[in-house]
Amino acid sequence: MLYKRISELTQDDIERIIPREMDFFKVMGDVSGIIEDVKREGDDALRRLTKKFDGADILELEVEDIEIENAYETVPTETIEALENAALNIAAYHGSQVGEGLSLTEVEPGLILGYKMTPIASVGAYVPGGDLTYPSTALMTVIPAKIAGVVEVTVCTPPGKNGTVNPLTLVAADMAGADRIFKVGGAQAIAAMAFGTETIPPVDKIVGPGSVYVTAAKMLVRSTVEIDFPTGPSEIVILADGTGEPDWVAADMIAQIEHDPKATAILITTSTELAGKVKKELGAQAKTLPRKDLIEKSLEHAAILIADSMDEGILTSDRLAPEHLQIMVTDPLDVLQKVQHAGSISVGRYAPAAAGDYASGTNHVLPTGGYVRMVSGLNVNHFIIRSSVQIINEQGLRSLRETITRLAGAEGYLGHVVSVEKRFRE
Repeated sequence: MLYKRISELTQDDIERIIPREMDFFKVMGDVSGIIEDVKREGDDALRRLTKKFDGADILELEVEDIEIENAYETVPTETIEALENAALNIAAYHGSQVGEGLSLTEVEPGLILGYKMTPIASVGAYVPGGDLTYPSTALMTVIPAKIAGVVEVTVCTPPGKNGTVNPLTLVAADMAGADRIFKVGGAQAIAAMAFGTETIPPVDKIVGPGSVYVTAAKMLVRSTVEIDFPTGPSEIVILADGTGEPDWVAADMIAQIEHDPKATAILITTSTELAGKVKKELGAQAKTLPRKDLIEKSLEHAAILIADSMDEGILTSDRLAPEHLQIMVTDPLDVLQKVQHAGSISVGRYAPAAAGDYASGTNHVLPTGGYVRMVSGLNVNHFIIRSSVQIINEQGLRSLRETITRLAGAEGYLGHVVSVEKRFRE
């Protein structure tokens, strides 16, 4: 674990904490071959690759209604209620992001400008699965798409070795409003949604997190279909002053790194006392959890950084541009105002990132590897096309006539000049 004052950090330290070159670049060659197989062989490739990578024999690629009905019977009632509560909050939060379908403003007499919001027609949501289950990701990807008005949402998720999708994932995807669900995972699922097969329809955009193979596939199909953004192992930065509880801070760091041995957890604090206590807590708490081997491996590249001031801590956090940021200080709103680069920001002692991962309503599908500098986390706007609108009458065009013709003439586009001038010839 890196334990340093910020003033002593080197560029190598920064790159070690949150590497900017994501691992998906290393598997591009293999993934390219998988994509070509799916384009060439369609469903046959999907069945063969599912057997190869997931160990499952799949005859029917699409989940049938009876399987979804059985899933509801299998999942405990209290778990279904928890999914429903989480879904309500996710829907409420994303519902607040929906804008007017048509917005117009008269900027001067005869000139009305605005935009028209149209939902993307079809979206593919990738939900990781296999031996593990991520029902929360089904909620996070499908609900905002449906709230945006997407007509057809296709879900692809890998089956377990028995050839079935985990009932929790099926219930969550159905509850969220998925139109079709397929038992296909990995890079082959991304290829199928991008190009279509005999069974899986092509979509206009693909969203959702996944392995390095899934992320590599998303990057490779971008010339055919839009994607949300690259995702990698989870990242968290916690900004804390001397008022932070060491055991809470340590628990919040561990919560994010238990996903993956390459996940990143960083404490930035102005308190040397808190820093020392959190370091001890991390070692102690890691030993008590089921995934202790994975957590201890991830802690090897975790960091505790001591700042001379909170402003220095904020600047360092912005430099790291983490997926998750927690603010645990006396005046959190002041810090929130100053922060520039973070995917999801949790404010206050009682706002662990884990709340947003599941149930507060904010979205846990977030860019990593510094992409938060340029891309927002998944939200309703990812599923909307905004078309610009100009409504101009004779008076409005007359007021623009000279400006248009002079600029078009200066650029040598006389057809543009004629297009305007014809409307004013007797």
